[in-house]
Amino acid sequence: MAETQIEWTDATWNPVAGCTIVSAGCTNCYAMEMARRLQAMDVEKYKGLTRRSGKRTIWNGVVREDRNALDIPLRWKKPKKIFVNSMSDLFHERVSDAFILKVWNVMRATPHHHYQILTKRPDRMGSLVAKKISDVLPNVWLGTSIENSEVSDRANHLRTIPAAIRFISFEPLIGSVGAMDLTGIHWAIVGGESGRSARPVREVWIDEIFDQCSLQGAAFFFKQWGTWGKDNKRRSKKANGRVYRDQVWDQMPDARLTL
Repeated sequence: MAETQIEWTDATWNPVAGCTIVSAGCTNCYAMEMARRLQAMDVEKYKGLTRRSGKRTIWNGVVREDRNALDIPLRWKKPKKIFVNSMSDLFHERVSDAFILKVWNVMRATPHHHYQILTKRPDRMGSLVAKKISDVLPNVWLGTSIENSEVSDRANHLRTIPAAIRFISFEPLIGSVGAMDLTGIHWAIVGGESGRSARPVREVWIDEIFDQCSLQGAAFFFKQWGTWGKDNKRRSKKANGRVYRDQVWDQMPDARLTL
């Protein structure tokens, strides 16, 4: 478990390490470079997960289940919002069903925490939940990432999964997502990309998500402009800030209703 600067959560928990690139939103994933740095610091869990491709660090396909990390949330007595697998994807095809169920058992045993699970593989999430998880845990939020209209169908998979809260992370937003059916979606996180190779975000793409959230009743959280501001100028993430439509949007789903 680690404290985090991610604006919409309190802490991260990484029982899985390593991943593979599945769509355009993965291209500049911060976790790839972070895994390389952790390997350089001799953190055993992250050794051998990445390779160099030109000037870039990318996943090499190794995915590691970390059984030693399973009991970490049990040690946290103060309630937290916990982002599950900020360094991987719990529903990666190389993570076993048995291990995912172990993660579920930990979440079941710690109802004082809220767990936020974000995947780019909501089809597998839905299949496993339907076949092997009989109860809807009120403290588990299930989400998927959508970076542009090419992967907007992930929302259709997510909508069918029984969950106390369903959410979509539109980050990094690298294109229009088009018309979205947000029925059954409680929360939307929106953000531009950061880093040296960041792709620009356009305000009109954010506008269409904001308007659809307003019309369809989903909470709206604007995480960042990232490296590119609304004026299409490149600056630091801090300089571009989080102000959208003249305010900071920190809306959250009403988790009180799920406990």
